[in-house]
Amino acid sequence: MQRTVAEGRGPVRYGPPALQPGLPVLPELVAVLGEAAAHPAPQPPGGDEALRQAACRYWGRRGLATTPDRVAAGPGAPGLLLALLGAYGGDVLLPRPCPAWWTPQVRLLGRRAYHVPTPAECGGVPDPYALLETVRRVRAEGGDPRVLLLSVADDPTATVPPPETLREACEAAESAGLFLVSDESWRDTVHRPHDTLVLSPAEMLPEQAAVLVDLAGALLPAGWPAAVVRFPGTPRGAWLRARTLDVLTATGATVAGPVAAAAAHALGEPEAVSVRAEGAAALHGRVAAAVHRELLAAGALARPPQAGSHLYADLTPLRAGLARHGVGDAMELEDWLGGRLGAPAPGGQRFADELGALRVRLSTGPLLGATPEERLTALTAPDPLALPHVRRSLDLLGSVLAGLA
Repeated sequence: MQRTVAEGRGPVRYGPPALQPGLPVLPELVAVLGEAAAHPAPQPPGGDEALRQAACRYWGRRGLATTPDRVAAGPGAPGLLLALLGAYGGDVLLPRPCPAWWTPQVRLLGRRAYHVPTPAECGGVPDPYALLETVRRVRAEGGDPRVLLLSVADDPTATVPPPETLREACEAAESAGLFLVSDESWRDTVHRPHDTLVLSPAEMLPEQAAVLVDLAGALLPAGWPAAVVRFPGTPRGAWLRARTLDVLTATGATVAGPVAAAAAHALGEPEAVSVRAEGAAALHGRVAAAVHRELLAAGALARPPQAGSHLYADLTPLRAGLARHGVGDAMELEDWLGGRLGAPAPGGQRFADELGALRVRLSTGPLLGATPEERLTALTAPDPLALPHVRRSLDLLGSVLAGLA
């Protein structure tokens, strides 16, 4: 199968697998979906009142008060982002690296995507000075940058930007006249929520930021696509929501009725959903920290993971060892490391990173076990790192990395 580099202009042949917690679906959600399956009425474009009200309550608990007429739902974040960007217009700025699915959405619309370096301490947001310089250069060359995409709990880097870093990026975007779209799909997967402050650009620039949440990030399984977006409470926000609904209507991008019912239930965060989300975040945090230790012990680089079920590793210091195996770029590293580990290890080129940099995203989900029973055991174990199947996976990673010394 042919592949294309993320920075190329060709079509996307295939992308890395979506990040998944790797845990069985909650029986409570299965019951809600099953009951709703008996009702065949379709969802309206943008979601019904129950789903949008649930999204309002979800954001209200996070300090972002809103009303249903400022919310729209769609069948997953990619489709919803595509509709929003199609409605807003203009070129788009993104951090480098960024989620693998962001850049294709921009280019499918025939828009230009401009990637901006991130600060040293985190991913997800652009360096403010680099952002301003990029906007200046693009406009001088005749471009039309209007939107900045960013993330407050990042895929691929698994980092959370410090409040002052996020504020500086927002101030730079405001001075450049950019509209912000904040992907907050992973904010509920922070490993140590009492030690990590997650802020939203919508708190800093309430009239200039939309918030996107893919529920598959923490609340629903990846196979039940549903996402919600919160628009600013301004006339321009109302205009953007109406235009977004037009696109969703024209493309038939509606949430399946049973999935909408499960999404509304999950957004309500009943005890079972909250306990599962918190337990999964803590589990992935412990495993990610162990993977981080293995990487550093081998001489590789990685920011300490703070959220999600993954981390982003830089194996450039191991270039000589990788060269012995014929690995010279991120695409070759993806194939070689994925083959050795028996699990996907998408290279940095998929995240708009440099092809020559030997970076990969490593997921913690495959380390939890090969069966639902093993993964549930990891979730409930006092020390998941002591479980034989988790220990074997970590030892395999350590031995593969040690062989590159």
